[in-house]
Amino acid sequence: MDSLLPLPISHTPSAMFTSKPHSSSATTSGSFSLPPPPQPPEPNHRRAKSSPKPKFASNPLKNLSSTTTTNNNNNNNNPFHVPAPDESTRTTHSLASKLRLSSKLFPPSPLLQDTQKETQISEPEAPSPEPEKPEKFRQDGKIFIGNLPNWIKKHEVAEFFRQFGPIKDVILIKAHNEILKNAGFGFVIYGGPPPLAEKSAVKALEFDGVELHGRVLTVKLDDGTRLKGKAEERARWVEGYQGQGFDNKSKWHQEREWSRRLFRQVLDSEPENWQKVVTAFERINKPSRREFGLMVNYYARRGDMHRARETFERMRARGIEPTSHVYTNLIHAYAVGRDMEEALSCVRKMKEEGIDMTLVTYSILVGGFAKIGNSEAADYWFEEAKERHTPLNAIIYGNSVYAHCQTCNMERAEALVREMEEEGIDAPIDIYHTMMDGYTMIGNEEKCLIVFERLKECGFTPSVISYGCLINLYSKIGKVSKALEVSKMMECTGIKHNMKTYSMLINGYLKLKDWANAFTIFEDLVEDGLKPDVVLYNNMIRAFCGMGNMDRAIHTVKEMQKERHRPTTRTFMPIIHGFARAGEMRRALEAFDMMRRSGCIPTVHTFNALILGLTEKRQMEKAVEILDEMTLAGINPNEHTYTTIMHGYASLGDTGKAFEYFTKLRNEGLELDVYTYEALLKACCKSGRMQSALAVTKEMTAQNIPRNTFVYNILIDGWARRGDVWEADDLMQQMKQEGVQPDIHTYTSFINACCKAGDMLRAMKTIQEMDSIGVKPNVKTYTTLIHGWARASLPEKALKCFEEMKLAGLKPDKAVYHCLMTSLLSRATVAEAYIYSGVLSVCREMIVSGLTVDMGTAVHWSRCLRKIESTGGDLTEALQKTFPPDWNSYHTIAANSDSETDDEPESDDEDDVYFANVTDGDNDLDDEDLNRL
Repeated sequence: MDSLLPLPISHTPSAMFTSKPHSSSATTSGSFSLPPPPQPPEPNHRRAKSSPKPKFASNPLKNLSSTTTTNNNNNNNNPFHVPAPDESTRTTHSLASKLRLSSKLFPPSPLLQDTQKETQISEPEAPSPEPEKPEKFRQDGKIFIGNLPNWIKKHEVAEFFRQFGPIKDVILIKAHNEILKNAGFGFVIYGGPPPLAEKSAVKALEFDGVELHGRVLTVKLDDGTRLKGKAEERARWVEGYQGQGFDNKSKWHQEREWSRRLFRQVLDSEPENWQKVVTAFERINKPSRREFGLMVNYYARRGDMHRARETFERMRARGIEPTSHVYTNLIHAYAVGRDMEEALSCVRKMKEEGIDMTLVTYSILVGGFAKIGNSEAADYWFEEAKERHTPLNAIIYGNSVYAHCQTCNMERAEALVREMEEEGIDAPIDIYHTMMDGYTMIGNEEKCLIVFERLKECGFTPSVISYGCLINLYSKIGKVSKALEVSKMMECTGIKHNMKTYSMLINGYLKLKDWANAFTIFEDLVEDGLKPDVVLYNNMIRAFCGMGNMDRAIHTVKEMQKERHRPTTRTFMPIIHGFARAGEMRRALEAFDMMRRSGCIPTVHTFNALILGLTEKRQMEKAVEILDEMTLAGINPNEHTYTTIMHGYASLGDTGKAFEYFTKLRNEGLELDVYTYEALLKACCKSGRMQSALAVTKEMTAQNIPRNTFVYNILIDGWARRGDVWEADDLMQQMKQEGVQPDIHTYTSFINACCKAGDMLRAMKTIQEMDSIGVKPNVKTYTTLIHGWARASLPEKALKCFEEMKLAGLKPDKAVYHCLMTSLLSRATVAEAYIYSGVLSVCREMIVSGLTVDMGTAVHWSRCLRKIESTGGDLTEALQKTFPPDWNSYHTIAANSDSETDDEPESDDEDDVYFANVTDGDNDLDDEDLNRL
């Protein structure tokens, strides 16, 4: 399916606020947003008396607790104070009223309540507060160094001051505008125990006034001014002074703060305008870790992993060390870009730097491997997340379920859903959609409907995605009528179609080659005001090429370009294949050049489409020429290229050429798959070399390539051509033992073997077996039976089989009429009268259907007619209406030919004029084979 769900659960917080009737909201409402930055530590509340009064009100709960402490202190100082009867409880109740909602959502533990009661009863007086110890801002072993050169590096400063003791760290303050230069001062921190570090710092004071690189250094002990200023600033921030502090900042800081606010505003309001977002970010002077993290996350959501990495490296170049939050955003960028190797390199770097992976990081890894279909790697990281983070959430479970649904491992997906429910985690609606999508891939209609009904039972309202899963299911399994019923049901609930639901319906009709209804759906899409995208235009081009209207397909490409949609190689592949298939190589090459002019670089797939069309027209010389052009263009053929050429030579029965290209394929180290061996088997069976076919099957077994239904069909048909019903029957039994289900082509080929061997009893038993397992005969099956009864000199059985075919609702084609009339006419001289009338009625049906036979068939039938009606009659008059228009002129010339031709013995091969390809299956490759290229 066109990927209906790129991921089962979005990594954005909005995807998690789905209204559900489940009780455990705390479990299902977890979002995929990254954890907030850590709260600042509790500041030192010692403040000077001259501190300005805050403009903003402080925390009401803090005021309430401080008021209570003040009252208690006043009561202790006044021994004559008599507390009011309800004074102590009033304070407690007012505090409880402030926490009323929290106490209902998260009630305190009984132990805490008992402790509060004991405190109120046994300790009516609050103890006097202990005097605070003065906070030490100065760090032992830290010295200040001033008047440094702007270009000096950390290692040079460390080498210069290392002679006084081991150095723990060197801090160089960066310049405001130029990050590659220093501000001209910094700090050196000596390591070791505090006494040793302090002693080293005192010794370093000897360098005060020493010249370094032409600069006279200023060296002194750090007095803690910087740390003290940071602590006071943090205290003002906690107390509510951060609002008025903006007026006291420098102009540079004010511009920086304004640009940071503007960047966040643009990021929230206009995320689709990437140019505006990038411009707002570039305006920030010295972005902090938060701005860099937001920008990496922005590129991650867009899937631009290269710019995300560039922003990450810029952050590190500024000396800002990444956190788990920033690393997770970078891993998310690689996961969206499907480059999991780089994502794993980031994980290894995190572990080397001692940064712990969060549950969000694990969930992104599982989702990334799910996108590329690597369920084993997704399972590995899921199990590791389970070991390190005990309470998992629905997001990581949903990603793991999605991974196994993509690989059609529905048993494992069902086990994960059960495990999630046992853990008490309610499944969101996205997991229901993922399961429906998985059952759609394997074509399990029953379970997909069960999940849909369960979705409604759990209180979820079906969305356009829910109905889209059902539409996609019925479109894939060929039940487009049911897909239309689901579409009408969706419209009745007030849900409108989107581009994907329309595309699913169009794909369903294209699969059935119902071009008219596909165009009708396209017209409905345009009437609803939706603009077709590139995928939909490609589907319509495929429809035009399927119905043979190549000019309209070219017009659609030009219409795409007018709508500013850039065509892709998939746009031109059906056009090139259609022209090549029709034998119009000039127009196929013109479409090829048009593709190049449109900016599409030819790939091996476009060359394969050209070769496929030529092989279907049996123009193998031109196909090989295209293969040479690929080599000149620097494009190496792949296994599909050689397999297509092998199928072309197999259709001609040229076993030598098929084996030649098979050898090339193997020598170039390309993958040998079942399609390659199918081409070899087809060539061997077509030429009657069944022993070579058996050797090919043995090599398949040695290569551990299982034989599928198509392989068995080719082998059975090969033995059927030789009339060896015993070998064909052995293959049927072996096929059932290996669990390979026979299809209609298998049974038709086996019936052909029975008919050629004259074993019509076994052929009829096979028909009964088909009926018991629900396989209905098609036109080719009935054609095979009619030919068998005719060979057995039982024309009445052939006519009866013809009538049964029409009662089954099948329309006879030209091959049926030819086979039936040829066999009946050759034996009508010894048949009964009702056979004569039956032949006459079949002849009249051909006239009504407007069928005309070729000249060779007309000559053969006229010879039979001279034996039945030597002087002409109703049958001759009726049958001649099916002859080609130039029959009269040809008949005049043929009448003068030697009469000995009338006495030539009949050959069984004459009965096979149209029957030769009855059991071969469709030699032409369908759209699925075109997509495989």
